[in-house]
Amino acid sequence: MPHIETEYIRTGKLRYYVRDFPLESIHPQAFKAAEAAHCAAEEGKYWEMHNRFFANPRALGATDLPGHAETLGLDKSKFQSCLDSGRYGARVRKDLADGQAAGVRGTPTFFLGVEEPHSNRLRIVQVIRGAQGFSGFKAAIDKALAQK
Repeated sequence: MPHIETEYIRTGKLRYYVRDFPLESIHPQAFKAAEAAHCAAEEGKYWEMHNRFFANPRALGATDLPGHAETLGLDKSKFQSCLDSGRYGARVRKDLADGQAAGVRGTPTFFLGVEEPHSNRLRIVQVIRGAQGFSGFKAAIDKALAQK
């Protein structure tokens, strides 16, 4: 990811979007963790929380989430209030449903697309399933960019 970020995202060649796809069958706490990342985003710490969860996949329980927030310096009561409210639940469920409709069955799944001329629609040119090395992404991204 650091190479993709440096070579493509920071240079404006690529836009990177993340959607939630919590696999509760494998990680029963994944749905609430996805909500927690959005709660952290309210204080500008989405990516920090996201990265903590992937670094600590066994610490996603309801009692673990406030500790992550505290470690990141979030306002503990604001974070807990957000989490308890469930205000991001519908958003996470929509992302999950959209992913299932698009054929996502596991994570990570990446969709490479190009913008259609004169519209804000995206045409998917390749789907990458599973973790890949930079060289695989580079070849796929360069091929997609050549189709612009």
